[in-house]
Amino acid sequence: MVDFSQVEFVISAHALKQLPAPVMPEIAFAGRSNVGKSSLINTLVNRRKLVKVSSRPGKTQSLNYFTVENGLYLVDLPGYGFAKVPKKVKGLWQTLIASYIKTRETLCCVVVILDIRHPVKSLDMDLVTWLRDVGVGLLPVYTKLDKIPRGKRHAHAAALDTALGVNPDERVLFSAKTGEGKEDLIFCLAKFVS
Repeated sequence: MVDFSQVEFVISAHALKQLPAPVMPEIAFAGRSNVGKSSLINTLVNRRKLVKVSSRPGKTQSLNYFTVENGLYLVDLPGYGFAKVPKKVKGLWQTLIASYIKTRETLCCVVVILDIRHPVKSLDMDLVTWLRDVGVGLLPVYTKLDKIPRGKRHAHAAALDTALGVNPDERVLFSAKTGEGKEDLIFCLAKFVS
């Protein structure tokens, strides 16, 4: 099993030519702006501030690479959605992310992060559909589990499962605040890189 606590920052890449050599498996993390992507990664790696958490949408503007046990890369992708950045910058992000996902042969999986409290948004659905079309593995993770009562979790998760066309064993329920779902996430990620 991968020890995700053995992690180090590598580089913030603003262009494909800046990416590290494709010599290790990679797991990328994608989600709408402010969905809890940074908090999820920090919880996964047992570090409070490895990935900077911001209340300002659009904070991540590059592909941020972290190495795990010198045998795996975690890649924090820019959030999509309501980022308050100029359209030109947003267009450059989209081009960079699309090119990265389509051409990176060591990319094993894209973790698609969704807020369990809300229905699937069109941008989320577009991403999931596109990942399937280009043949990249994906793992939906429904975050902010602690924000809804236990009795309503199943209904919320089932609605997202139906919208995305996934079975319960093909996604993870997660809370960065409580750590719930962390072991499930580690188990699922290990399957993609083994």
